[in-house]
Amino acid sequence: MHDSEERYPPPLCHPGTCEAVIARIEEWYGFEIPPKKKIMWVYAPAGYGKTAVAGTVSKKLEIRTDLDFNPIGATFFFWRTSPERNSPMRFIITLAYQLAMSIPELTPHIETAVKRNPMILNKALEAQLMKLIVEPFKSLGELDDIPHRLIVVDGLDECINSDQESRVEKQYAEDQEHAQIRVLDLILTLQSHHLPLCFLIFSRPEPWIKQHIESWSFQAVTEMLNLYKVGDHMKDVETFVRNELARIAESLDPQPDDKDEWPGENLVQRLVRRTDGHILYAATAIRHIGIPYEDPRQRLQDLLEWHLHLTPALSHSTSFSSLHELYRQIIRSCPLGNRDAMVEVLEDILAPPDVFESHVGVHRALDILDRISCRMPGRGIKAIRSLHAVIRLVNDQDGSPNHEPEFFYHSSFHEFLRKHPRLLPGVTIDVQKGVRRLLVGCLKSLSSINLNSRLDEEHLKFALSKWAYLWLEWKPFNEPEYSSELTALLAVDLTACFIQELSSNSQFPSSLRLCLEDLYHPTANLIVDGKRFLWSIHTSFVEDAVLHLRSSILGALLHVLDSDYFGRNHQHLLRPDALPAFMAIYMAQLYENRPPGFEIAVQAFRRLQLEQGELYEQLEWGVVCSARGGEGLSLVESMFKLVSRYQSVK
Repeated sequence: MHDSEERYPPPLCHPGTCEAVIARIEEWYGFEIPPKKKIMWVYAPAGYGKTAVAGTVSKKLEIRTDLDFNPIGATFFFWRTSPERNSPMRFIITLAYQLAMSIPELTPHIETAVKRNPMILNKALEAQLMKLIVEPFKSLGELDDIPHRLIVVDGLDECINSDQESRVEKQYAEDQEHAQIRVLDLILTLQSHHLPLCFLIFSRPEPWIKQHIESWSFQAVTEMLNLYKVGDHMKDVETFVRNELARIAESLDPQPDDKDEWPGENLVQRLVRRTDGHILYAATAIRHIGIPYEDPRQRLQDLLEWHLHLTPALSHSTSFSSLHELYRQIIRSCPLGNRDAMVEVLEDILAPPDVFESHVGVHRALDILDRISCRMPGRGIKAIRSLHAVIRLVNDQDGSPNHEPEFFYHSSFHEFLRKHPRLLPGVTIDVQKGVRRLLVGCLKSLSSINLNSRLDEEHLKFALSKWAYLWLEWKPFNEPEYSSELTALLAVDLTACFIQELSSNSQFPSSLRLCLEDLYHPTANLIVDGKRFLWSIHTSFVEDAVLHLRSSILGALLHVLDSDYFGRNHQHLLRPDALPAFMAIYMAQLYENRPPGFEIAVQAFRRLQLEQGELYEQLEWGVVCSARGGEGLSLVESMFKLVSRYQSVK
């Protein structure tokens, strides 16, 4: 939602800017007169303020007092780094909830749909759309008298289908494209039912998005708006630059040799020309200039003087080339003595994307990375202090956490680091170094965990939940490196780690989920998948690690199925997220593969059934519900039938 806590403070247009594009959107929407084309697609490359425009339109329409209805029906702001908002899985239920709030007449019909079939919340999005939005609207009868509401969907290109993220990069890209096209088709389906809804979509002009919206089915109902061609971007940037430099100037002490008030018209115009109308460049430059612990006058002067030394080809290149050079200039500002540490911290940040919860905040996340990477406490934040313009370094240790789950102000800096790893002569980013450094630190942390461990320290929680992801991302450089980490993994009590993760996580633990994928496949399991030196390492060593993983997961299952343990912890074990979801996947694999230990697992289930019959039935119901909709449902049901028929309980 545009006003959710996770987005606070929400990106909005600077006062006095983007007025032309906002007026164009309002003209299309029409308020009391619905537009002929009920979908508008606003597109522009990264950094042209699409999200700010979307947020400003939502806020401006929501506070209108001259209407007897709220024009904003619902909003959904996709965001790549937020697990709550980077997948289409919550798209329909979020819209339905907001529509129930903005159109109260819908509320009883939506509530009835959920009460009638609670599993609708887990059904396919297309089914949710019909039951939670279309049919409730149809239940109202005549719809012509209902004012049409606006649904704002921002960042469609940020929908990456993380819930079904593939291990193969190419397949992941295809999944991302499929997810975005699916959202567009859901919107087109809603539009086809002639509901009192209009749809405002913001995204980059990705080729597949553009091609789909330009198809015949969309063309008849969609108006396209190129954000870059609307309004006077140079004027908008000048307004922003003047106001921000004036704000910075107010905090300066006057210097004895100041003849004119800083910054002066010449400096303002030079910086405005430098932006070429690119608001992202202007915002980044202002943050760089306004770093509180350095002189902004010198920072601005350095920035403009650096521009004089650009080659003619670069100085007349695209705004993104100039933006990348600005990023390099920001990196140059880092003291030479800090650059090695700065590179290491950036590698750590890039290694595990999207792994920190939104409430963690940048400072706490860097503290965790320091601990895992064996740096001195606080070293990470000091190493990247000069990157204040591109990394969120607000203080979140005073009880007011930064709710942004993203390190970077804009995704373009993240993309720049990955696509241009040679930042400066002698300064190169190697993401794989970060992956291995964190993996080594996680395995070292895990080696201290047993069943009685108290997981009060955040770096231990991080290690528990992220080591498998890092193992999956890690590409060994040579055989000794691979052997070293196999040895470290064999030294970890994985059974205890899995049990601790199940006990401390209200949702299905991420490491355990990854470990379960293709667990009994000979080459696609977590330990060996993608490790190019596998076949030249002693086979038995690898087999030991694979067996260690499989037996540890079985050990965790047997531990929680112990009658005494289950009886003491049944309320925790019967919750709908962690244990039933784990069992649903694992039981399907056990039944299908019949690995060593299968008989022991069946015995453990049967013993629990006989000793804790009522609780066992609740567990069975929860596991079957967790498997419902997945490929393993029939296998899970067959496994439970086998348990019920099993006679030889020892």
